Amino acid sequence: MSTRTLVVAGHGMTGHRLVEEILTHDRHGHWRVVVLAEEPRPAYDRVALSTLLDGATPGTLTLPTRQVPDDRRPHLRLNAPLTGADPAARTVTCADGATFGYDALVLATGSRPFVPPVPGHDLPGCFVYRTVEDIAAIRAAAAPGRDAVVVGGGLLGLEAAGGLRLLGMRPHVVEHGPWLMSRQIDEGGGRVLARAVDRLGVGVHCATKLRALTAGPAGHVERAELSDGRVLDAALVVFAAGVRPRDELAAPLGLDRGERGGFLVDRWCRTGDEHIWAIGECAAVEGRCHGLAAPGFRMAETVARQLLGDSGEAFTGADASATLKLLGVEVAGFGDAHAHTPGAIEYVHDAPHTDTYAKVVLAADGRTLLGGVLAGDTTAYPLLRTLTGRHLTASPDTLLTTSAHGA
Repeated sequence: MSTRTLVVAGHGMTGHRLVEEILTHDRHGHWRVVVLAEEPRPAYDRVALSTLLDGATPGTLTLPTRQVPDDRRPHLRLNAPLTGADPAARTVTCADGATFGYDALVLATGSRPFVPPVPGHDLPGCFVYRTVEDIAAIRAAAAPGRDAVVVGGGLLGLEAAGGLRLLGMRPHVVEHGPWLMSRQIDEGGGRVLARAVDRLGVGVHCATKLRALTAGPAGHVERAELSDGRVLDAALVVFAAGVRPRDELAAPLGLDRGERGGFLVDRWCRTGDEHIWAIGECAAVEGRCHGLAAPGFRMAETVARQLLGDSGEAFTGADASATLKLLGVEVAGFGDAHAHTPGAIEYVHDAPHTDTYAKVVLAADGRTLLGGVLAGDTTAYPLLRTLTGRHLTASPDTLLTTSAHGA
């Protein structure tokens, strides 16, 4: 079999996983791999970005690469994102002017931070929280002892607030949802999280939106106006309010987009062009984009198997359950944490005096565990996660007590 060329557009965590899968399993070198990276450095652990505000260096985040013979090493071009394409000729052009032909093209272009188009969003002192360079800029601009505003009360926003606190600033978190991390945990868990975060000196402002940013005499951001009328001092602003898929290549490649953006692909991550796939945050699998690392890894594995001649299993989603420690507070949401399943039953153990909260969600039969939320103490998470989708091994009261006081 002659050597074919695989072009990977993007070298984030998902693109890196695809390349590693090919290097691992393409033992006979059927594929030549060309990687077109947008950033000035190889793939790194974006999930661990916040550690750069606590003493880590960019090099510690670099993802390991499998050692292979020189003739099988991928051709990695940094600062060279894909900028143009001719799908009929099966060629792509990157920012440095180089052109490559491909037998297979995998789009792993990721996403861009969403910055709400409010007045003042582009003032000096406003940042996003996405790359190593973003974190370096935030670190350089930090003003110890002054107030900062983080727009977004999800996981990334709370990590940003924690990082600003480490830099000596007084962060405020502005979240349009009714409570912090409203996608992952319920109101009870959000209440425990908010109390703990508030005790650490982080202001929490939920059920409101950023209306405008205004500058001081020097033209630098100075105040944040909220939709509920409050005004916050803001010597620095970080936008961590979600992401949007990078799908601007859809038009030149003649590809369809999902209703909410992203390259539209099927469960095998195939686009409408038989030579093109999309994986990670830029892929709208049957119309839905997935914003976590784990689904991207599953997509990468699915596509690698196809390229290596094994149709394998289709991508059917990935487990988004996780236990996290944010600002020193343990939280976990797993399975059907919000009890959306028809007939679902919720059992709650709320212990305000200990700042712990635990909930399990059962099916209508009262026996099958569908999901749950833990806040303040996640000791029982491994047990509950293992039981998800199965019949309980103990009564809900026993499980909730275990969750609240430690397994």
